[in-house]
Amino acid sequence: MRLFHYALAAFLLLTAQPPLFAADTIKIGVAGAHSGDLASYGLPSLNAVKIVIDKTNAQGGVNGKQIELLAEDDACKPEMATNAATKLLSEGARLVIGHVCSGATKAALPIYKNAGVVVISPSATSPELTHSGEYPNFFRAIAPDDTQARIDVDFAINGLGAKNIAVIHDKGDYGKGFAEFAKKFIEDSGKAKVALFEGVTPGAVDYSAIVQKIKQSRADAVMFGGYHPEASKIVGMMKRKKLQAAFISDDGVKDMTFIKVAGKNAEGVYASGPKDTTNNPLSIQAFAEHRAMYQSDAGAFYENAYAAALAVVNALKATNGATDLPGLRQALRTEQVDTPLGTISFNAEGDAVGVGFSIFQVRNGQFVEVKQ
Repeated sequence: MRLFHYALAAFLLLTAQPPLFAADTIKIGVAGAHSGDLASYGLPSLNAVKIVIDKTNAQGGVNGKQIELLAEDDACKPEMATNAATKLLSEGARLVIGHVCSGATKAALPIYKNAGVVVISPSATSPELTHSGEYPNFFRAIAPDDTQARIDVDFAINGLGAKNIAVIHDKGDYGKGFAEFAKKFIEDSGKAKVALFEGVTPGAVDYSAIVQKIKQSRADAVMFGGYHPEASKIVGMMKRKKLQAAFISDDGVKDMTFIKVAGKNAEGVYASGPKDTTNNPLSIQAFAEHRAMYQSDAGAFYENAYAAALAVVNALKATNGATDLPGLRQALRTEQVDTPLGTISFNAEGDAVGVGFSIFQVRNGQFVEVKQ
């Protein structure tokens, strides 16, 4: 009788366990700003990955396994990014798409590196993330800041004829890194000079002091490294002070949220961003999918995240679902994949091959690509 009780207890224990297929998934983490001022960058990326994963699972998954999505919010803050990374790994994530901001990405990368987990960011553009060689597990579906800064500087000098350029930034890894490259390229050009180089405090209510310095420098162009919350305030103050200098910024500003926040002051502002892919059939399809699922237009870096997710799925198929770092790294470097950004792959450093930047200007409340 006692033997029967033991057998019954063992049977109940086994049947109480979750189904085996629940654990037999490939877990992919998505980390980024899902709340706060920069959620307009992180949520489109999360939506893109959801769409790609849902489509992949509907088609049978990868090597018979379904993909499970794990999402963590870092609000683009380094201290939250480390917590997000730790939590994703504790939940079993074997690949991560994110983080969105360079500072948050840099903070989280050592954690992923130690765990041997591949990370692909849709938007972290700080050059040192790939150029330093410190993170062999890191890839990105966007060009780095040195490429972006050179395009902006070339446009300011050769396109606008700027001779005296004020370079300001938000002191962060992304904004300051972009500004330092811009400063170098201006100085190296021999055609213009840096009228001012200074950082501002993110989140400040009033930026009249930096605008006064810009005015005193007699700059004919202002180049800003950072994000839309600060840019919108600085542009507004420049308009109130009647400064005529052109305002040129980076892809941290090339977002409809900037236009919504800055209002009429956004008109005429220039910002670099991923090249226009309006005529790419995969881009058209990706945006249509977002509208169908979320009843809204996608935001910044949606295409980059969509491309990153496609690259991840493609790499997983190439490795038959294996998630070891050497195999995935080799697949990402050698396999080309068609995406809304075009056909891309990744070089030995982890930078995307086949993507680039263009200059856009706000015209009638929309970012329009400037043909050069």
